[in-house]
Order: sequence, then structure tokens, then C-alpha cells
Amino acid sequence: MNDLARFCRAVLACAALFLTGCATAQNHDDLPNNDPLEPFNRAMYRFNDTLDRAVLKPVAKGYVAVTPDFVRSRISNFFSNLGDLAVFANDLLQGKLEQGSQDGVRFLMNTSMGLLGFFDVATGAGLPHHREDFGQTLAVWGWDNSTYLVLPLLGPSTLRDSMGLVGDYPFTFYAYLNTTYTKEAEIFAFQTVHTRSNLLAATNVLETAALDPYAFMRDAYLQQRRNLIYDGHPPPLPDDDQ
Repeated sequence: MNDLARFCRAVLACAALFLTGCATAQNHDDLPNNDPLEPFNRAMYRFNDTLDRAVLKPVAKGYVAVTPDFVRSRISNFFSNLGDLAVFANDLLQGKLEQGSQDGVRFLMNTSMGLLGFFDVATGAGLPHHREDFGQTLAVWGWDNSTYLVLPLLGPSTLRDSMGLVGDYPFTFYAYLNTTYTKEAEIFAFQTVHTRSNLLAATNVLETAALDPYAFMRDAYLQQRRNLIYDGHPPPLPDDDQ
């Protein structure tokens, strides 16, 4: 894979991870931040934020201005349907056989009846979208807590979730694209811009709600990941029992 393809993949992950937890983030002083690498992480946060402000956010705004909402909604459905392959694989790896069967049917239904996933017919049929990835799988296997890590270009993560990004790659359709590096880079770049356009409102939340955006994002990410690992029902933190 050439450098441009790697860059596009990295920016896509940055856009997706950059704000996934921000819309619901709250200040939780009792949530362990597990951030011994804070000096490095803050430097990487500033680098990523500069890149987002200078390149990704302006391009995403232009994309929203020229693309109708209906079209962007169909594109979101298409990429979400492709992502359901990794969800299905991680369902099985985590031993969630019933959920895995539902997610497998969801993918087949949206791919066929939903015209390659452009229309989400499965949700209306009682098969909601789930979020499972290899980082969560590693947590289920025993790597419960992990050091917070901000990756250059990739954004908020942990050591465990960084390994999860690698583990998820074989389950993505990108691993099997039979095309040129240039065409692959174009697909990554388009998905990057589209994903970032869906997160413009969340950016405003981060910029206006936090005195320390870095700490806000860190706590939001760790809280959101903990919630996902425990399927929305995390056990009480130690301070919660006092």
C-alpha cells in the first residue's frame, strides 16, 4: 500500500475515533484515565487537531454544502453495511452466537434487499446495528484495561485498541479490493471526508464544552469504550461503592 493510501486510511480512523465519544461525554473524575503517556499524547493531539482544522474539516464542510442529505444518508448506510462484516466476525470471536447470527442476517438482508446496503431494511425488520470490534474482543478475552494512547493521525486509542485496528483489517472489504493503489486511495479519501462530515456537529460540542479538550476527549473515549466492552452495562467503578 502506498503512502497516500496509508494516509487516507489513517485520516478516516482519526475522523471516526476523533469524536465518537464526544456527543455523550461527561466529566467523570472517578473514571481512571490510565494516561501515563500524557506528554506524548498531548503532542499528538495537537498535531491531529491542527491537521483536522487545516484540511479535513474545511473539506467536509464543502462536501456537505454540495451533497444532499438523502444522498449522504444512503452513502452512510452503504459503508455501515460493509462494516457489519467485522461486527459479525467479532460477534463470533466473543462467543456472541445469537447476536452474530442476527448480524449475519442483517448483512445479507441489507446487501440484497437493501441494494448493496444503500437502504437499511434490516433495522426496520428488528435487526439493529451493533458495534463490535477486535479491540472489544481483546477486552473480552482478558485485556480489560489498557494505557491510553493518541496515535499520530489515528487519534484516540489505547494500546489494546491499537492492536484491535490491526486485527479488524482482515474483516474489512479494503483487504480484498482488487484494484490499483490509486483507486484504493480515492475510496479511502472519499470515505474519510464522508465520515468527517457526519461529525461536524460533534466537533462544535468539543470546542465549546471543554476547558481542556484533550482531557475531555480522553475521558469521553475511555468511558465510551468501557461502555461498549460491557454492552452498555459496565460494572460499578470502585468509587461508586463508597
